[in-house]
Amino acid sequence: MRIAVLADIHGNVLALDAVLEDLRQRGGADLTVNLGDSVSGPLWPRETMERLEALDLPTVRGNHDRRVAQDPANDEIWPSDLYAQQRLTPAQRKVLFAQPLTLEIVPGVIAFHARPDHDEKYLADAITDGQLVRAPLAAIRRRLKMLDPRYRIVLCGHSHRSELIRLPDGPVIFNPGSIGCPAYDDSTPPAHVSEQGSPHARYGIVTLGDTGQPDRFEAIAVDYDHEAAARQAEQAGRPEWAHGLRTGFMPG
Repeated sequence: MRIAVLADIHGNVLALDAVLEDLRQRGGADLTVNLGDSVSGPLWPRETMERLEALDLPTVRGNHDRRVAQDPANDEIWPSDLYAQQRLTPAQRKVLFAQPLTLEIVPGVIAFHARPDHDEKYLADAITDGQLVRAPLAAIRRRLKMLDPRYRIVLCGHSHRSELIRLPDGPVIFNPGSIGCPAYDDSTPPAHVSEQGSPHARYGIVTLGDTGQPDRFEAIAVDYDHEAAARQAEQAGRPEWAHGLRTGFMPG
């Protein structure tokens, strides 16, 4: 069974379409799962939401999906979430909020956005000198201690960093990276950045092994018209987003 893994689209419908076309050229998948943070960002939230609604994928809710869906009068909403919120219908925001925190994709495979018990805390990452890096093994184990041991594969996003980690005597953790936002900064203490290092749209394919055969994991980077996405971010007044879309790094 082949499972395509999408994560962190962030309203970048150009990147999403490029990934879907790449997946088609590779023969498609038996199942495609969306790990959340689908629309937040100064790009094309309505168009992205409509594309995803038509696909009707198994989807978990990300932290930005929750924030986009919250009360429009909330003064603490972040600019990217507000941009998306203003362009979605109330019904679309309701759909985002109703998405589950965790989802068993098939027996032995679980999906969530960040952690199984929290949509905004990193699972496999730590912050060192203002940069996301891989967390110590003990910390990752601790963050997964509540997970049912029947799961052999964990699919997660949130950090925008592609990761493949096999925990000794535990599951394999697979983060495909971000489709639509290759770099971001987060001012929440401790402030930090995440940088994929290139403008490519990232996604993954997991091929479940038959009895006695190993599972296979592919992390895929797809080129697309990132310049058009960067111009859209500039028109929305977000030059730092434009820089990240062009380079995969944050300014400075």
